[in-house]
Amino acid sequence: MVNSFLGSVSAMIYLANLCVVLCAQMVSVEGGALKQETVLESSAATLNHSMALVQRMEALLTQGNASDVILRVQTLNTDEVKVIQVHSLVLILQSDVFDELLQTRNSSTMVLREPADCAAVFDKFIRYLYCGDITVRLSQAIPLHKLASKYHVWDLQQGLTQYMTQHLSSDSPTGHVVDWYQYAVQIGDVTLQNNCLQYLSWNLSSVLQSAEWSSVSEELLLSLLQRSDLVLQSELELYEALDAWINQNQPSSATAENALKAIRYAMISPQHLLHLQKKSSLMLKYSESVRDLLFLAFQFHAASPVQLAKYFDVNCSLFTPRNYLSPAWGTPWVINNPTRDDRSFSFQTQLGPSGHDASKRVTWNALFSPRWLPLSVRSAFPEHGSMQPTRTDGGRPRIIVTPATSSPDFAGVSFQKTVIVAARKQGKVVVRHVYNFHQSTEEVGNFLLDADLQRRASEYLIDSSLYLHIIVKPLYHNLIVAKK
Repeated sequence: MVNSFLGSVSAMIYLANLCVVLCAQMVSVEGGALKQETVLESSAATLNHSMALVQRMEALLTQGNASDVILRVQTLNTDEVKVIQVHSLVLILQSDVFDELLQTRNSSTMVLREPADCAAVFDKFIRYLYCGDITVRLSQAIPLHKLASKYHVWDLQQGLTQYMTQHLSSDSPTGHVVDWYQYAVQIGDVTLQNNCLQYLSWNLSSVLQSAEWSSVSEELLLSLLQRSDLVLQSELELYEALDAWINQNQPSSATAENALKAIRYAMISPQHLLHLQKKSSLMLKYSESVRDLLFLAFQFHAASPVQLAKYFDVNCSLFTPRNYLSPAWGTPWVINNPTRDDRSFSFQTQLGPSGHDASKRVTWNALFSPRWLPLSVRSAFPEHGSMQPTRTDGGRPRIIVTPATSSPDFAGVSFQKTVIVAARKQGKVVVRHVYNFHQSTEEVGNFLLDADLQRRASEYLIDSSLYLHIIVKPLYHNLIVAKK
């Protein structure tokens, strides 16, 4: 008995020494290389065998040598139990929660009760405490984050939050961003919540076509519908996706009505609005709730926006376009070798979303320059819409979008330009940035600010090309205020 006790004490002392050595040597280079210390004499060096030490720590966990605590991890509401032999010293060093639990235990066995998802990865979580590294799958991010938060393993918690932020675009069978958003709301992680919401907003068109759309909560649905930065094909696409969501989730009448009221019917053509009124079962069911909105949308399409503004308030979301990818609103632009020289091209959009302006076209000149001078030293543009750039090697990438001609139809309309920058992440093309400006991206100040376009493997390039989509959005916020 005494010999066994002394053996355990010796093992714990040895383990403590291992941990001290591991902490001391983590600052040196990996492998067995020698690192010369400038503060010591020239013959001094540091021997680094930290990887071998980590392997011994992992073996200590796997084999259970000198273990003084048995963890019985019981899955809630089941009889399933996972048994893990551990060393109290390691748990105490890594977690103040484990420290408190170990001090109050009555035996060498400690029972922990965890939900099924956390119990399934608990051995992986314990291994991190011994080795300091972990392999994470998309489906394991939330349960591991729960364990790291519960047991106050803050480095792991922060690392998992960063992992989720960086893997929003990764492919998964049923999707994961919606679940991560709901989890972020639950734990109050505002940064992760906003990152998930931005990803869903900027890639909504692909989300609407995925299995993940049906799992969107009522709160998330209403949050998305209020946003003007949604990137999708058209407002009609959003309505049809909402129709599918309501049919599948069967929300309360109040939720369905609030969602339908958030659709911007003025951005849908009169022909499609008439079709929805007659053919959409959802529209027929809630026709009274959206009747006034539909009536206003038809008036918007029938009259000039300037005339409409004399009688109705057009300063509302109903008349604010989202980021529509359909050809009527803009065009894609692929720029090969974007650092080589200036590029320009022309494209057309319809004057405005109303039926009154739908047949009118505006021609736009777009110029991309990889090295554009600041506004203060740029020469003025010549007349007639032509653009002669002033460049410098010290400039930054810029885009300028101006109308090729002027027209009386432009009166009362303010054109906002939006440039969407696509990127390939985890093998999937997604929206990386959305920039809004009036005439030049110089107005936003951060256009491609961190992009290294010289590097072929740049995260902003796809096959050495810059993939953009330019959208022109007519806004009516500066029109005449409605009469009282």
